[in-house]
Amino acid sequence: MTGRLEADATVVVDDPIEASTVLARGFFGTLGGPGRLSLDRFESVYLSEMGRLGVVDARGRPVAWPDVYRRAARTGADFAVRYIVYRDLRQRGYVVRASPAPAAFAVLPRGGVLHKTPARYWVGVYSERVPFDLAALVDLVRRGQGAKKAVLLGVVDEESDLTYYRVRRPAPVGSLPPTRLTAPAPGWLAHDRVTIFDPAAVEALGRGLAYGSRIGDRLEVSLLEAGHLVATGQLALRDARSRRAIPAERLDRIARRLDRGYGERSIAYRALRSAGLVVKTGFKYGAHFRAYPRSPEHAHARYLVNAVPADHVGTWPTIAGNVRVAQGVRKEYLLAAVGPDARVDFLALERVRP
Repeated sequence: MTGRLEADATVVVDDPIEASTVLARGFFGTLGGPGRLSLDRFESVYLSEMGRLGVVDARGRPVAWPDVYRRAARTGADFAVRYIVYRDLRQRGYVVRASPAPAAFAVLPRGGVLHKTPARYWVGVYSERVPFDLAALVDLVRRGQGAKKAVLLGVVDEESDLTYYRVRRPAPVGSLPPTRLTAPAPGWLAHDRVTIFDPAAVEALGRGLAYGSRIGDRLEVSLLEAGHLVATGQLALRDARSRRAIPAERLDRIARRLDRGYGERSIAYRALRSAGLVVKTGFKYGAHFRAYPRSPEHAHARYLVNAVPADHVGTWPTIAGNVRVAQGVRKEYLLAAVGPDARVDFLALERVRP
């Protein structure tokens, strides 16, 4: 089968019988004029590499596969990375079609028939060198869910190795009863530590509501926990040296001076708590939080969570490490994207094999 290479690196197959064969065996190309089949740059390079397509130039001279690839690569800086993902998905038996933004490709389920079977996936393609743009990714997933597509990300490292991530917008939820203390417990702030000594409050908050850590007869709660308890009227906080009352606004200012990320973390903490989850520090896993569906005495943590601004821009190696740690300890990795209006969008990332 032979096709003619065009200036934009597409290939046109003019012979109707050959065009029909290509379309039927793998659903490559798009039918144009009578009997003509147009192959996009990914399809052209792939079929040429696999030895299923001979390519000639406008004068009928043969074009070798390396030249077909080089011409396609000149059409955009992202071609090489995208072709790695396209090739891999085709090798896995999927029908893959180039897609308009925001995704790179639309992928049919295995056994799907072009124009009859809806695409199952939208696939975004990224080099490990490009920034991890959280806002753009949330938008991709939101639009994918609106189109009823699962979203996969193909991330290509500097050695052209490929890792896939499934990404979605979950609604994390737990079963902790929404009970509160009927009267605020007395607490004491010493620099960045909040301590509760009252035995009844230690029992109610530490065991019943799963706040803080029991150390001997006292309960130590984090600044995040203290902020939530003060804001909900369950903690009457005082300065350990001056014995002066510390209202919620002052505690917030103190915490922000101690921790630059306290603002986003406190909003994400309250969102998780409001969803019935028990929230503990995720320090030992390199995350902000670990979240339990119910009391840690009766359940393992389900999520590892990092809270970041909604416009967060990071690096793919950092994300890859976080996901690897979470899945290594059988937890789901979540990013809590905190907007300026205090809205929290959760994004789940999971390493998968398509």
